[in-house]
Amino acid sequence: MSNSEVVELPVLQDGDAAPCCPPITAGELSPADAEKMAAMFKALSDPVRLRLFSKIASHPGGEACVCDIADVGVSQPTVSHHLRKLREAGLLTSERRGTWVYYQVAPSVVAAMAALLDLRG
Repeated sequence: MSNSEVVELPVLQDGDAAPCCPPITAGELSPADAEKMAAMFKALSDPVRLRLFSKIASHPGGEACVCDIADVGVSQPTVSHHLRKLREAGLLTSERRGTWVYYQVAPSVVAAMAALLDLRG
């Protein structure tokens, strides 16, 4: 998987996102499914990215302007780098409005990631 490849979560009929891969308990992961899962979890493995993801997920209205979330102890270019990595992993969506960019957690991504690790199978 290249550094710029975006992992897309398939969308079901009712609009909910489906996990990219079967639950871990369903059987051995294919190399492709392991790559997809690793990209998502790798993006969240950095403390700054995890804080940014959390700020966006918990922001009122479910979206956050970059101007509201940039105070994570690193420079603005570093914040942009981390937000790009979260978008490339399929965890965030973004929309430019005038001079600001607004971020949202990708639809149902948290539920989809949890389903990957569902031990009930």
